[in-house]
Amino acid sequence: MNSDATLPRWADLFLLPLVCLATALLVAAGVVALVGQDPWDVLLALIAGAFGTARGLSYTLYYTTTFVFTGLSVAVALHGGLFNIGTEGQATLGGLGIALVGLWLGPVLPAAVMLPLLVVGGAVFGMVWAAVPGYLQAYRGSHVVITTIMFNFIASSLLTYLLVNVMRAKGGMAMESASLAASARLPSATAMLAWFGIEWPESPLNASLLLAVLAVLMVYFFLWRTRAGYRLRAVGSSATAAEYAGIPARRQVMLAMALSGALAGMVGMNEVSGVSGKLVLEFVGGAGFTGIAVALMGRNHPFGIVLAAVLFGALFQGGTEVAFDVPGFTRDMVVMLQGLIVLFSGAMTYVIAPVLARSLLLLRRLFVRLGGGLRHG
Repeated sequence: MNSDATLPRWADLFLLPLVCLATALLVAAGVVALVGQDPWDVLLALIAGAFGTARGLSYTLYYTTTFVFTGLSVAVALHGGLFNIGTEGQATLGGLGIALVGLWLGPVLPAAVMLPLLVVGGAVFGMVWAAVPGYLQAYRGSHVVITTIMFNFIASSLLTYLLVNVMRAKGGMAMESASLAASARLPSATAMLAWFGIEWPESPLNASLLLAVLAVLMVYFFLWRTRAGYRLRAVGSSATAAEYAGIPARRQVMLAMALSGALAGMVGMNEVSGVSGKLVLEFVGGAGFTGIAVALMGRNHPFGIVLAAVLFGALFQGGTEVAFDVPGFTRDMVVMLQGLIVLFSGAMTYVIAPVLARSLLLLRRLFVRLGGGLRHG
């Protein structure tokens, strides 16, 4: 691609994700039509399932909350020049930290003290788990992609061991911990809205949605409004140039991974403190890997990540409803639709971006010629 055919910033942040999404939906519509379904009926059923009812909207926002945390986690690492594939494991350790703090202090502390401690516990456990691959990358040369993948397996095995041999509730057969005390439980959206006299159906949506909003604002402020965020992004753009300018790249690698792990650890606030009220096996459920697609589709910008997280939340909730409401449309087809969006928001971005850049350049030249013709006419 020619140097003058690069995407402007606004197109990279807004237009490219929309084009990728539209392309994914068109391809998915073709596949749906090939299996004998009406793409329009499927799309309408998906939208209605995700946003058409208060209960459906609540489930969409519940999924969105988790994807915001994992998407921000991946994005912060990417801004530091690191591809953190270990968000799944860091979220797992964050949930473990939340459960340990909740089981230990929940029975003796009030909610006003307990809930902030849970946030700290989840952030610290996720941060420490991410800092180890960060250290290995910065000071030992081990590639962060490899180490974070391995740490996902270690985290899963560790959680399994603890739930089987250490933390399982007395007398219980299920692989889960004892229930957290009421002071260690985040209030549900139903309870919060009831404080204002608003009736809302029961759902997993809880106060962690507010934590996700706060995380978005804090990440934006840190990355683009502080010197520390500028240094982190400088190292992510070029570690060699940053070192030449006096910015210690190794410290920024550690900082990026620590912040990334802390954000991933907040998944436990949604799942452990907000929904189940106990530590259960596989509570992350692949959200860490979905966060990679969310970050890429959101162009690693906090507000873009919010939009991408809402999209994936709608796909998860609306896809479930489609599988029930549309005869012959199976859950596997929903997974196919999600996979196409992941494909086009990730790898295919590098195929679509040059084409889009050349198209915008041609349009610009066309408008310049038309404007010149009108002036001379």
